[in-house]
Order: sequence, then structure tokens, then C-alpha cells
Amino acid sequence: MRRRVVVLALDGVIPFELGIPQRIFGLARDMDAVGDGARLYEVVTCSVRPPGPVRTDADFSIMAEHGPEALATADTVVVPASYELGPVHQEGRLTGELAAAFAYIRPETRMVSICTGGYVLAAAGLLDGRPATTHWSSAEHFQRLFPKVRVDPDVLFIDDGDVLTSAGVAAGIDLCLHIVRRDHGTAVANDVARRTVVPPHRDGGQAQFIRRPMPEAGLATTTAARTWALGRLEQPILLRDMARQESMSVRTFTRRFREEVGISPGQWLAQQRVERARQLLESTDLSVDQVARDAGFGTATSLRQHVQAALGVSPTVYRRTFRSTVAGR
Repeated sequence: MRRRVVVLALDGVIPFELGIPQRIFGLARDMDAVGDGARLYEVVTCSVRPPGPVRTDADFSIMAEHGPEALATADTVVVPASYELGPVHQEGRLTGELAAAFAYIRPETRMVSICTGGYVLAAAGLLDGRPATTHWSSAEHFQRLFPKVRVDPDVLFIDDGDVLTSAGVAAGIDLCLHIVRRDHGTAVANDVARRTVVPPHRDGGQAQFIRRPMPEAGLATTTAARTWALGRLEQPILLRDMARQESMSVRTFTRRFREEVGISPGQWLAQQRVERARQLLESTDLSVDQVARDAGFGTATSLRQHVQAALGVSPTVYRRTFRSTVAGR
């Protein structure tokens, strides 16, 4: 049977995210059937109000052909992100209008959120006690607002059975492809990915997309040691050498470093070396072995271990994803 997907368009919706379910589910076809009968999903868009215009975060509105009653017909409800969530984002509660719309949803309906659409599911109580994710930049606020949710800010999406959540924006594509794969198998999902010209599966999680700039010198008492270390990341750096830059004992330096930075000197050094490796992988043609040496990891094996642990992908996969295109190539 054809599954019915209802996408809930809220005022302030991001058009890109709103279009993801229509594109991914709309392209899914039964590989053994022909014609319109090959379509595996029916996708409709609804509003919390009677049919009519819905504001987006762009300079145009969209026309929702269905009101909230369409939610009662859904096998799957998808909630994309919106920049006008009001009390949902600020207080963690549904508006009366949104609560009335959710009342149409049948208990057995599969619920899906894209990016900060997860705020709506959480405000409805659907994520209490469950693992969930959202855009990495909102994860900390999301966790504070909904302490009962087990937030994982590092993954691209989480499948918890009848409730699924995704990270920011394009991670909605990953999640929708996963749902197609779960519903109809790898062959169908791969066919949709080829038609959409996206990878059928992306390695790693959100960590690889978070830019952590190397810190600038400030007024903290361990600043000189950090500046000194950043200037020689490719060399062996001992804790006692860093402490010496501040004329402190190792014990005192370690304590103050943790107070100012929040992690140990060793953890900080590893982070900065990963950041240096990221820069080299993105902007140079250096071999992985040379990147490992220039970033201070010494060997390609050590580099792979640290990058995999920090970013969830190998150096080669990271470079393939983020390498700047060289003119003429």
C-alpha cells in the first residue's frame, strides 16, 4: 500500500527543508511496477490553519492546500524547522493552535522532525525519555529546555522506532533516505539518492561540520602557553614545557588550564591538532602522512585515530567532503 506522508508547514518554515520530504519520498518507486502505481508514498503539505498561505523565512509564502485535518490521515508526519516557533522555542510548550492540530494525529503515526522541528515534537511530549538530535548550534538550548530528552548533538539523525529526529537542514535528506531504506529496502533508497544526486549514506556525524577556530591570545593566565604551543604543533610538546612558559609548576598549570579552558592540556592539544589537520586536509594537496606530521600526530595511523574519534570520519573521507575545488580541475 502507498504510505501517506503529511508535512506540517508552520509559519517561518525553511523552504529547503519543507521540500525535502516531497522530493525524497516523492521519488521513491516500486522497482517492479510501472506508471503511477509505482509510487510508494503520497506526500501532502498542510498548515495548522484552514488551507491558505504560510509564511516562510524567505521573501515568499507557500500555499498549503490542506488544513490540520490532513494530519489524521498520515502514516508519517514530518515537521520541518521554522523560525517562528514562539512559545515552542522559548518556553517549550505548544501554542493552542499547534496543540489542536496535533490532536488530529493518530497514536500509531510515525513522527519525524527535521532540524529544529524537533522542538515541536519535544514540546508535544513525544521525545520524553527518548534519544533525539537537532542542529548542533541549538543542541545545548534544546537540552536545557527539554531536560527529559536524551540529546545527542553529534549524529546526523536518530531512529527511535516511531519517532525520528534529524540534525540541521541537509541531514533531513539523510533521515528521509533512511526512512525509505527502512520501509522499502536499499535498492529503492539508492535509486532515490541517484535521482536526487546525493550520497545514499553519509559517514560521520555533525562534529565534522562544526568549526572550532583556534583561540586567539587573551588575558587568561595560560594564554602564553597556548600561544607557544600553537606555534609548534608539529613538534613534540610536553606538559612541563607548557607550564614553563607560565613559570608554573605542572600541577598548578594543569589546574589553572582546566579552570580556563574546561579540559586538560592534553585534550586541548589533541583538539588543536585535529583542527590543524582539518585545515590542511581542506586547503592543501599534502599526503595524509605529511598532514599527520605537520599537525603533530607523527603517523597517519595516529591521525586517523584522532580524526575518526573527533569527527566520526576518516581523514580521506573528510578531505573528499570538504576539499576546496581547485580552479581548472
